[in-house]
Amino acid sequence: MCFKTLPVEFDERGKATLRGGIPNPYDVTVTKPDVGMTEAERQERIERLVARNGHIKDLNMDPVTRIAGALAVHVTADLDQGAYLDSHAQATLFRGYEVILMGRDPRDAIFVSSRACGVCGGVHAHAAAYAIEQAMGIAPPPLGTVVRNMVEAAEMGYDNPLHLYLLAGPDYSESVIRSANPELWPRAESWTCANTHIHGFRTMADLMTALNPLTGALYREGLEFTRLSREMVVILTGKYPHPQNVVPGGVSTTLTLQTLNEYHSKLGRLFDYAQRMMAVWDDIPAFFYEADERYQFVGYRPTNQIDPGYWDDPYAYDATYENCNSWGEKRWSTPGVVIDGKLVTTRLTDINIGWEEFVEHSYYEESKSSRYATDPIGNPISPYHPWNKRTLPKPGARDWKDKYTWACAPRWDRQVVEAGCYTRLLTTALAQKMPASDFMSATGSSMRFLVPKGESGEREVEWHVPQRWNAFERNRGRAYHYLFSQLVGLE
Repeated sequence: MCFKTLPVEFDERGKATLRGGIPNPYDVTVTKPDVGMTEAERQERIERLVARNGHIKDLNMDPVTRIAGALAVHVTADLDQGAYLDSHAQATLFRGYEVILMGRDPRDAIFVSSRACGVCGGVHAHAAAYAIEQAMGIAPPPLGTVVRNMVEAAEMGYDNPLHLYLLAGPDYSESVIRSANPELWPRAESWTCANTHIHGFRTMADLMTALNPLTGALYREGLEFTRLSREMVVILTGKYPHPQNVVPGGVSTTLTLQTLNEYHSKLGRLFDYAQRMMAVWDDIPAFFYEADERYQFVGYRPTNQIDPGYWDDPYAYDATYENCNSWGEKRWSTPGVVIDGKLVTTRLTDINIGWEEFVEHSYYEESKSSRYATDPIGNPISPYHPWNKRTLPKPGARDWKDKYTWACAPRWDRQVVEAGCYTRLLTTALAQKMPASDFMSATGSSMRFLVPKGESGEREVEWHVPQRWNAFERNRGRAYHYLFSQLVGLE
C-alpha cells in the first residue's frame, strides 16, 4: 500500500482497485481561510495592522528575478518578530501549450513544447517524444536511447551550474552578504574552508568574492562550462536550446566516430569542474550552519519528493505502459515517491495513478470531462488526473483567498510533493536499484561516486541523504547531481 489519502488499494499482485463503499471516491472539499473576506477587505485589514504597527509590512516582489520572469511573490511580514504572517506565490503568465497543441499533428508536440523554456527545452521535447511513443507503440532502437541519454546528461551539465553560479550563487556572494548579512563577513574572512585543496579558496570570504556576479571567478567559470555543455548538446541535436532531431522512436542523428569523440573530449573536461563544484557547495552549508543553526531551517520542507526517473536502459525501454514498471526501475535514476523521508514506491504506474491537478486558486475553469476512469492496464485514475484535464482559461481579478495565479496545484495522493534534480539522488539512493556501474552505487542512505582521473586525479565522493531538506541541501544536491549526470553521459 503506497497511498494514505486516495481510496486506492492493491492486491497481492500489485493490481490497484478503488476501495468499496465510498459513494464519491475522488470527492474534494475546498477550505478557504477568511471565508467571505474579499481582496479589498483583506487589504483594508492589512492597512489597519500596518497603521497600528509600523513593523508589519506588506511586500510585493514582482517579478522575481533570475527565473523566466513570470513569477511574483506577496508576503506580509512582521519585522519585529522576523516572521511572515501571510505569503503567496503567483504565476503571472498564461502559457497555454495544451491549448496550442489541440488538434495538431502529434509530432508537433516535440517542437512546440520545447519552446516552453529557453533553458530546458530539450527535456520538454524528449518528454513529448516519450508520450508519442507510448501512444503509438513506437520503441527506439538501443542506440537511439543511448544518444538521448547523452543529450539529456549534457543538458543537465548546462542546467546545474547555471543555477548554482549564475542564478542562486549570487545570493551567497560577497556583494550580497556584505549588504544583507554584514555580521557574517568578519566570520567569513577568518573561516578556513575545509576543501581549499580542491577548489582553491582559502577562506569563505575568498569563496564568496568568487561568487560575485560578472566579476567573480566562479561566476565567470560558470559561464565557460555552461557553454561547453551546450556545445555537447549541439553536437548531437543540431542546435540549442530547441533540438531539431528529437523524433518518436529515437533521434535523427547520424553518428560517427568523430561525433562521439567530439562529445567525449568535452565531457572529459567536466569531471575536474565537478570536483570543484561539489567542494564549493560542501563548504558553503558548513559555514552557514556553524554561523547560525537557524540556517538549517531556511527553505526547510518535509522530505516529500517525487521523480519519474531518468536515462533509460537501452535494452529495457520498450515504450509500453504495460511494462513501464520494469523498464522504469532500470533507469540510471530510479523512479520514486518519498513521503516523510520514506520511499513508498518505485513503480511508474503508482506515480501515475496518484497524480492530480487542482485549479481552485487558479485562473481556470474546473474541467468537467472525465474521459478516462482507468489507465491502460485497469488501475483507477482520478477525474482530476492530468489525462482528464482540459485547459480552460478564465482570467479575473487577483484575490489571494480565491483565484490569483496561472499555475495549477499538482498533488500526489493529495499531498504536496517536491521535485528537483536532487530528488534523483534521493530516490536512487533509497531504492538501491540502479544498474551496475564502475563509477556509481547506491547504499540505501547515500550515493557513492568515483570521479574519473583528470588534471586533479581520481577521487571517491559520497552524497548523503540530508537530515533536513533546506535551501543549502538543495544546492548541495544540485552540485552532486551534476557529477551524477555527467557519469551517466560517460556510461
